[in-house]
Amino acid sequence: MKIVMKFGGTSVGTGKNIRHVANLVTQHAKNDCKVAVVVSALAGVTNSLLEIACQAKKSDAKHIETVTKKLLQKHLEAISTAITSKQIQKEVSQITENTISELEKVLTGICYVGELTPKSKDYVVSFGERLSAPIVWGAIKDHKTETQCFTGKEAGIVTDSNFGDADPLMNYTTHLVRERLGPLLEKGVIPVVTGFIAANQDGIVTTVGRGGSDYTATILGVALQVDEIWIWTDVDGIMTTDPKIVPAAQMLPQLSYQEAAEMAIFGAKAMHPRALGPVIKENIPVRIRSTLHPDNQGTLITKEPNAKITEAVKAVALIKDVAMVNVNGAGMVGAPGSYAKVFEVLGKNNINIMMISTAVSEANISMVIRRNLVGRALSTLEIALIGRGTVSEVTTEDDVAVVAVMGANMKGTLGVASKIFSTVAKAGINIRMIAQGSSELNISFVVKEKDGTAVVRAIHKEFGLDKI
Repeated sequence: MKIVMKFGGTSVGTGKNIRHVANLVTQHAKNDCKVAVVVSALAGVTNSLLEIACQAKKSDAKHIETVTKKLLQKHLEAISTAITSKQIQKEVSQITENTISELEKVLTGICYVGELTPKSKDYVVSFGERLSAPIVWGAIKDHKTETQCFTGKEAGIVTDSNFGDADPLMNYTTHLVRERLGPLLEKGVIPVVTGFIAANQDGIVTTVGRGGSDYTATILGVALQVDEIWIWTDVDGIMTTDPKIVPAAQMLPQLSYQEAAEMAIFGAKAMHPRALGPVIKENIPVRIRSTLHPDNQGTLITKEPNAKITEAVKAVALIKDVAMVNVNGAGMVGAPGSYAKVFEVLGKNNINIMMISTAVSEANISMVIRRNLVGRALSTLEIALIGRGTVSEVTTEDDVAVVAVMGANMKGTLGVASKIFSTVAKAGINIRMIAQGSSELNISFVVKEKDGTAVVRAIHKEFGLDKI
């Protein structure tokens, strides 16, 4: 069996965790599995690097040195715990010190120039995975197992030049990855590849954006034509809801790609939909597994949903930290392009719209965005649109939450929406906004945030999700 295993930030968060990761990898390699490994940065490091990068343009060299010393110490501590061989420890420590030294020079350059471009930001955040991958490589090597370490660039992942959110050039990438990693897998050597990082055709470092390490795993999985891709995380699989809200929540044994994409958008600990793109085309199964409970087979994501589960609703999610923006105006009625102007204003200001609902009257449009963007959204819409003949008022509500009810079998099943809304009504809760796409896989609606938990519990109980 040929597998790509991806380990996230919590899975490689400490030296002890990395030692555990090496145990898992080598155990499967000994059982006639050909394994390629993709790793994220240590927990919290990418966020720290982003913060450092933004601060560097207005910091001094002394502050940069203080921050990089903390990063060095964090990784040296992980090395000493993850690796027992003094020789391998020394080798990995040297790589780490050299990498930190390079990072310090990059940050100092940003400090002197006083500017952080998308290209230089990608370069800075790439250091997280460049620091973690050698430690994982060293821990696997410490298990007397043959292994080699690669950056995404060295592995052959080539993208366009859209820094911060690059897309892979799959044909070229597939050719290079098969050429560079394929022979190693056949010999039983374990490649350890940095997630998130790639390079454009000129060899300049790029990153593949949100869900980056998962994306790297699926890119490699497709290029190497593996049997499965395993995403190791800190949960057993994808759940029917958040166990913190409903302790009786169950793990879903199997989902379709579409279901997984819907659930990932709404905060389930699954893969980012962008990362699912490559495997959907090649129909390669993905499995979400827990490093804490490795005997659990987790949630399998395939082309078709589990035929044994016939229930219409499979999961319900609660999304907090959101706000509703309402745009009203009689001038929007029958005016072509009025909605387009609203979306254009928000898009130009990097405000993503999570959910939209509008009435056939065309006089009102309601949108859900992240709560921390409300101020920017309100000010930009007012400046750009009010007083120009179409929009008369822009209002916001920031005490709301979104409830998303999902399942492939909802499609074509009569009465699902009726049952959902009847359940909410029985709980004495008012719905502020509703949206459903033509896929029928998801019904989302807005309620007051104080009512969100009660709604999730009521729907979970009504549809018997604790018995799946």
